[in-house]
Amino acid sequence: MTLSLDSTQLDRYSRHIIMDEVGPEGQKRLLDGRVLVLGAGGLGAPVIQYLAAAGVGTLGIVDDDVVERSNLQRQIVHGDDDIGEPKVESAARYVERLNPDVDVKTHETRLDVDNARELIGASDLVVDCADNFRTRYVVNDAARIEGKPVVHGAIYKFEGQATTLVPDGPCYRCLFPEAPDPGTVPDCAATGVLGVLPGTVGCIQATEAVKLLLEAGEPLAGRLLFYDAMDMSFETVEYARKPDCPACGDDGIETLDGIDYTDGCRIEAD
Repeated sequence: MTLSLDSTQLDRYSRHIIMDEVGPEGQKRLLDGRVLVLGAGGLGAPVIQYLAAAGVGTLGIVDDDVVERSNLQRQIVHGDDDIGEPKVESAARYVERLNPDVDVKTHETRLDVDNARELIGASDLVVDCADNFRTRYVVNDAARIEGKPVVHGAIYKFEGQATTLVPDGPCYRCLFPEAPDPGTVPDCAATGVLGVLPGTVGCIQATEAVKLLLEAGEPLAGRLLFYDAMDMSFETVEYARKPDCPACGDDGIETLDGIDYTDGCRIEAD
């Protein structure tokens, strides 16, 4: 853990430090924190922005896409000058301008079975901002094996959801045992998305990540938070760990080998 905060850091993080729930020790925890952010798009942008501003010392950013003009309506860490550039590089430049305390590790790739355990295992926690079910299931399974918490978020048109998956709690497969059939859940390119929606859900994800690093408050473990921007309403639904869950149940997985992430992302019983 960092031995002390210098005068610049005491000034930068002063509004954290004066809080009893954070203080200098809490800020040191943030500065020593290692968070892996999956996706530098709509949800990833506010997550990256606020974790960097909070002083999370190491941000790993995983994304294999490039910035497009249609992204700029909601992906607020990118701008016109970044069009055509890898999103991880654009996001890294944004963080560099925002907070020199933060070390960004860029991974211009898609998280998959071949790299998931290595990337997740090197982090304290994962913020899942992925826009596809395959990645969500790979993240869930790899994080469960590595014993790392995951802050999950998803958005659709005017609606969003968030939950936190902790190692000793229910996992994503307890909520959704398998992925929906291809084509039944359209993406934002087909249906659109309210530009400010990922800002709300992404800020909730960033809040959960900070709380986990600080070991403060109650995370959204076992609770799925729904947000409806049209009604400006929030609803929380509780869910429990399933003893027969193929990922976190009594006979949970110990390896990603042999799991088929193409057909419903199912884990077949032996």
